[in-house]
Amino acid sequence: MIRLHIPQPLSVGAALAPTLDQSRYLTQVMRLKAGDPLLVFNGSDGEWRCVIAEALKKGVVLRADEQVREQVTPPDVHLLIATVKKSALEFAVEKAAELGAARIGLVTTARTQPQHVRMDRLEAIAEESAEQTGRLDVPAVEAPRKLADVLDDWDAGRRLMFCDETGGEPALKALAAAGPGRWAILIGPEGGFSPEERERLRALPFTTAVSLGPRVLRADTAATTALTLWQAAVGDWER
Repeated sequence: MIRLHIPQPLSVGAALAPTLDQSRYLTQVMRLKAGDPLLVFNGSDGEWRCVIAEALKKGVVLRADEQVREQVTPPDVHLLIATVKKSALEFAVEKAAELGAARIGLVTTARTQPQHVRMDRLEAIAEESAEQTGRLDVPAVEAPRKLADVLDDWDAGRRLMFCDETGGEPALKALAAAGPGRWAILIGPEGGFSPEERERLRALPFTTAVSLGPRVLRADTAATTALTLWQAAVGDWER
């Protein structure tokens, strides 16, 4: 069944107004009409079965009928990734949303190449991925910040999985030893981290430096791999 993310309160009988693009998708692409059902979630009220109450020229009106799934708390893992080329960054955001990242933060590092980042496009990709994968929330996508500033403001209660291309303990082993909890995963740019950045990261008490294997991975591949390993070791894959 079609799923839509609509950030409006959900309750029995609530009237919902999808965006114009969502309305067009429902009526022009999926050919739905008044009375047809779909699923809606808003990130806080679970998932609801809704029907199209009205199909108007300027949009549709939905009616919420019943809750079909209660809200659940996603794994508390953030992805921090350097701003790489457009296609790679979009792929990383899409897969991070599919793999359950609660938040996706973009960072700039000493070796980050200047990139034009369309935040609206990345947010739309995250939303579409959440709709397609059955998530009950949409990960926030945060605008680029300097890595140094991110580390200055770090919450020491959140562990940092530092994916170091120069080597580290195997990721599964390191994660199993560190255990579950609040985590973030850091993926660097195509040129890797600078020696100064690497030295600072390894000196931080909340950092766990890991290796993603014997091969040098592209940033988007590394992000997908790291999230997969995290979910397998301390995430929600055993639920």
